[in-house]
Amino acid sequence: MHCNNDHKLARYSLVLALLLVFSAWLSPPWSLAQDTSPEINSDEIQAVMQDEPKASEAPPKTETPGIDLLTLVTRGGAFMIPIGIMSLMVVALAFEKFMSLRPEKILPSELTNELEGLAKPLDRFSPGVALQSCREYPSPASRVVTAMLLRTGQPLAEIERTAHETMEREADQQASSIRWLTLAAAATPLMGLLGTVWGMIVAFHESTALTADRSRSEQLSEGIYTALVTTLSGLIVAIPAAILALYLENRLAKLFHQIEEFAFRIAPALAPYAGLQRLDEDGVLHSLDRKQSVVPNTPQPPPPPRSVKEKRSGVKAG
Repeated sequence: MHCNNDHKLARYSLVLALLLVFSAWLSPPWSLAQDTSPEINSDEIQAVMQDEPKASEAPPKTETPGIDLLTLVTRGGAFMIPIGIMSLMVVALAFEKFMSLRPEKILPSELTNELEGLAKPLDRFSPGVALQSCREYPSPASRVVTAMLLRTGQPLAEIERTAHETMEREADQQASSIRWLTLAAAATPLMGLLGTVWGMIVAFHESTALTADRSRSEQLSEGIYTALVTTLSGLIVAIPAAILALYLENRLAKLFHQIEEFAFRIAPALAPYAGLQRLDEDGVLHSLDRKQSVVPNTPQPPPPPRSVKEKRSGVKAG
């Protein structure tokens, strides 16, 4: 009986121990302790995240100031003055040549239509009427044709040679302005290079006497930056000048080639007058008959022949 009670007590103790172990497994020991930690608010967490130390922030980027044209011009110094004069000259000459090398200024269509109408057919061409038409439309083409008309009565080769010489003079006169553009294209870079060399000399000279707050590299970089401005300005002026000069030369050559073709189409109309008539400045035709040109207006009898004695003494006998 006593043994049975011991077995029951042991059985109850084992069950109680299993219950305690099972309850301990379901509830950890730290959950049984009183939670004394403060509650964490989400607003406080956000505030802490925003209050990060400034050292972790990326340093602000410093923007390099831009380069504007006015600043470059002012830093170029006195060497910018001749370059500026050259730029104004290039603009003025280019505008003038673009206006003067228009087809209507060099070879007016009205003049070509009238003269080609007079030359159809060639045997009915009137040099006097053609001369008046040339004076109504003053142009390089009209001056070339006028020089041809004033050679009316001479051989065709002489008339064509006169037209060629007149065209050369007119073309040379029209090309005089283009030569200044070519000069600007060649001289302006040299002006800029001269300013750069002078600026480099000044920069190295000033670097020999530095102040305490400036370094040699800073001094040289500033001087070289200023010196290169003149070279940049010279190239900015020279490149457009060279392009404009080449374009205008080609345009001039093309227009005068058209004048030459037009003049040589008119020249055969003057061939029937060769050795027969000439044209004066008033547009009047005159005969080239030598007998008529020698005989005066009032006919006079020829003088009597002189004797041998009179020829020797030089005194006319009474």
